[in-house]
Amino acid sequence: MSDWQRLREIVRIHSDWVTLIAERWLCDKGKELEYWRVEKVDSVIVLPIQRKEILCVRPTFRPGIQRATLDFPGGRLPAGKRPDELVPLLLERELGLPATAIVHTRSLNVTPWVINSAFSNQGLWGLVAEIDPSHPVAEEHIGQRAPAAEAGVRELLEALDCLQCRAVLLEWARGEGCASEGFGEAL
Repeated sequence: MSDWQRLREIVRIHSDWVTLIAERWLCDKGKELEYWRVEKVDSVIVLPIQRKEILCVRPTFRPGIQRATLDFPGGRLPAGKRPDELVPLLLERELGLPATAIVHTRSLNVTPWVINSAFSNQGLWGLVAEIDPSHPVAEEHIGQRAPAAEAGVRELLEALDCLQCRAVLLEWARGEGCASEGFGEAL
């Protein structure tokens, strides 16, 4: 498949969530290259919907961009766990919702979407959680509410910086999320 050859590993730094790897490669043009990459543990992003509204958590500070950003509930997938097992933990931690407030959970993908750049690799799991309409969500946990329709998707695409959150929102909208409005086919 490729004429590239891995010559040797220079260094590997490993933690529970991230591994930094430096390697020497011989490229298809015969040139020796030093290549650094980050391998991350898979992420789980949950799109919570209650009373036909999409809920975003209150903005959280992100050290990488040095400001708070609007996001959906999400986190890293621990080894040995399934993405759907993480949903109640994420909704409790980020929206203050007990597991009993979740009416239904549905996965948007059966295998992780590959999030890849020249420097970083990771898998992404997208899930949708329908929240009991009678269960209150404390306003202190909410960063933004948007209609679970085309207008709300467009509004959130303007507000979300996180590409993983945007990907989950767009996949939901492309599927049944906004398909009845013709929006899904336009994506």
